[in-house]
Amino acid sequence: MQSVLKMSLGWVAFLLFAGCSVTVENTQAFTVSQRCMEDTSTFLWEINQDRPKEYAVFMYDAFGKMGSNVEGGNANQPGLLQQCRSAHGPTFSGQYCQVFLRQGTVQYFVGLCVPDSCGEEEVQMLVLYGKLQFGQTSLIPPLPAILVNQSTQEMIMTHCLSNTIAPDASDVTCLFVCCVMVAIPLAATLFTAMIRWQRNREVSPTAESSCLNTGLNLYGTLMTNGSSSIEMNSSTLEENSNNSTSHTPLCFPRSGVYRCLQVFSLQTSSQGVFSTSSSIPGGCYSSLNGIRVLSLLWIICGHSAQFPVINNLDNYKNWKNTVESSPLYVLTISGPVFLAVDSFLLLGGLLSARSLLGSIDRAEDKLSPSLVVNYLLKRIKRIQPLHLFIMCLTIGLISLVQWGPYWFPFIDTVMDCKTYWWANLLLISNLLPVHEICIPWTWYLSLDFQCYATTPLLVYFYRLNRGVFAVVAGGLLLMTTVTSAVITALLQLPVFQPSTLTSENYVLYYYVKPYTRYGPFLIGVLTGIYLTTKKDQLLKQKWQAALGWFCCLSLMAVLVGLAFILRETPAYPSVPHALYQGLHRPLWALAVTWIILACEEGYGGFIKSLLSLGLWVPLSNISFACYLTHPVFIILYIGLQETPIHYTDINFMYLFLGHLVLTLVVSYVFTVLVEKPYLLLKWSST
Repeated sequence: MQSVLKMSLGWVAFLLFAGCSVTVENTQAFTVSQRCMEDTSTFLWEINQDRPKEYAVFMYDAFGKMGSNVEGGNANQPGLLQQCRSAHGPTFSGQYCQVFLRQGTVQYFVGLCVPDSCGEEEVQMLVLYGKLQFGQTSLIPPLPAILVNQSTQEMIMTHCLSNTIAPDASDVTCLFVCCVMVAIPLAATLFTAMIRWQRNREVSPTAESSCLNTGLNLYGTLMTNGSSSIEMNSSTLEENSNNSTSHTPLCFPRSGVYRCLQVFSLQTSSQGVFSTSSSIPGGCYSSLNGIRVLSLLWIICGHSAQFPVINNLDNYKNWKNTVESSPLYVLTISGPVFLAVDSFLLLGGLLSARSLLGSIDRAEDKLSPSLVVNYLLKRIKRIQPLHLFIMCLTIGLISLVQWGPYWFPFIDTVMDCKTYWWANLLLISNLLPVHEICIPWTWYLSLDFQCYATTPLLVYFYRLNRGVFAVVAGGLLLMTTVTSAVITALLQLPVFQPSTLTSENYVLYYYVKPYTRYGPFLIGVLTGIYLTTKKDQLLKQKWQAALGWFCCLSLMAVLVGLAFILRETPAYPSVPHALYQGLHRPLWALAVTWIILACEEGYGGFIKSLLSLGLWVPLSNISFACYLTHPVFIILYIGLQETPIHYTDINFMYLFLGHLVLTLVVSYVFTVLVEKPYLLLKWSST
């Protein structure tokens, strides 16, 4: 892939075609082969006949042509890819190519259907020197001067989409890994079913029923969400396991292989996923499930609305004007919509602190190095199996899919994975330049783990000396706030999505970095420590709760509204933009913290009832898989389009609902096949 197609992420995971600043050079060094010239001449001769053959009509008809609403952003002329490929001439077939052009300030591409005997450089030469003409009319006429001030076209590059699929060794390896990771639980399921069928013939019905339930119900309350910690249930599971096996010695053979097979079987991993009971012992923090799922839905909605905007809209300017002129659209714009990520960071900090403090209590109040290592290894086991599976699956899918004309904002994802896969493995991908991140939306996992690794240090200072802990926590919060503000001022970063599209620096230096995003996680750690160690309620009177709710809801409204007010990208260092960028994420985390605290202390009212609905629990159980899976469906949908998407509110609503349904179904499958077996593996063998 040529470097001009390198993805420039103007926001996180939003792959942006921004490489239109390179012109074609040294064209004289290219020559056109005799076969290419002959096949092209045959095609051009045929379409000039009174009764041209069908293949020539198909090829000519597949050329991109100017449509309406160029003023509204419909400058791309994709043509018809599949029709081009279906054309078969006497000695050649149709090959779909794209010519990227610049005309004044307008950058666009035109789809061409040329003989497959021509390479990219040869197509480029044919276009540059006027060989592709129908009579006296060029097949790539410039945009009319009435619509574009500049009438001269400038070629940027040419790229042809292959008619065949040719995965390389790395693609095959990724597909093999995915197949193995899926085959193991399927084989374990079959094996477990056979063993139980055999036991049905040997064990009484009562004993068999007890045997089947042993070990399965141990995992029914396991929380498997994208930002939570799982260590809180480990001691309970181990204790129940020991008690259960002591009463039913015939149910579990001593073979470690058999135990592993049981854990990987669907009979075990599917248990509890659809449970509507709270997954945290004692029913504490029941509001977290609602906060988590609503935040996830917010993110999926934002991605569904924003990904097509990258290059697929035929009325991009109309969309941009609508979004910038109406505050009603602010909730799907990057500033506000990605506050949901800060909610995830807050929940991650809260549950990591609670989990570590629980582990310390079980270790006789000792924070030992081995406990910290075990704590971090559990987190790696929590996120890496499904993370690496999705990475391999995405690489394999992209290598096997026959992409449409709008493939180019996403294809370099594969190229980055083949070079920088190790960053995902080590969970440091967010420290790379944004355009080099493999599977860009996984930056969050690296950030989450880096923040997660600081929890033992914070807990150590808390147990050492409360004063020292306050200084350290306050210093870290001040550092991340000031750093965000200073970077925003120096680089003149935007805070509103349409402007963000043109600002690679926003993601490169601010959005994915731990030193600018640590605030919400730190507030989560402080909240987790407080809720775990508190002796008395903070709220004692209703007026305190009423004042808190008023401040919380007002603060949330102000943070969302300010993103719209500050929608213009500053042309010089702006104090309001810098202050907003530095403060809005920690302040949002404080507002969500209040909601959790009020719900826990009995002042949540109908909001607690809403957030604690049993409906959220099964969705929370598959939320981690949903986060990793939903961008794959969005990319596949966009990349397979042969025509642009027309922006309307109803179209975008249907896109969101369609992506959501597919995500929920497939995420359940990935949860029981990949995620949960690795979560349960250690506990089943203790």
